[in-house]
Amino acid sequence: MLKKVMIGALVLGAAQLAVVAPAAATTDPSWYLGPTPLGPGEQIYAETRAGAGGCVPKGPVTSPGLAEPIGWTIGGNFGKYGGYGRVVKKPGKYVATLSCTDGRKSTRTFTVTGVPPSSTTKPPKPTPKPKPQVTVKPAGAPQTGGGAFAPMAWDW
Repeated sequence: MLKKVMIGALVLGAAQLAVVAPAAATTDPSWYLGPTPLGPGEQIYAETRAGAGGCVPKGPVTSPGLAEPIGWTIGGNFGKYGGYGRVVKKPGKYVATLSCTDGRKSTRTFTVTGVPPSSTTKPPKPTPKPKPQVTVKPAGAPQTGGGAFAPMAWDW
């Protein structure tokens, strides 16, 4: 009886593992692409962490909206892979693709606006010229306190 229960539990555990394992392999890896929206030619950042739900990248992040693919130039804890790139100058919505060494692929969208966000703000106000400082010449001896109440090394 105990032998049949143990065999049944083993078969049930193997069946659950067979159902769960393929589902885990097809999940979308966690990764960041941003900020968005961006102005023409601005810098964009991509990051994934293999040890925290991401993956080990197979190659660079690619997109028609990137001036060139984003290579992985930054590493760190939890299998961190990161890199910077530049977006194209043509406005629009673009899709970036991350390919993983385990066969998974994931996409993120980003937007390139027609005008750089920094050029839509008001120009900064001119700063006033600083007033010239008046030089003060010291007179007399420095007032240090004399040291009469300072503790001596043997007073400790």
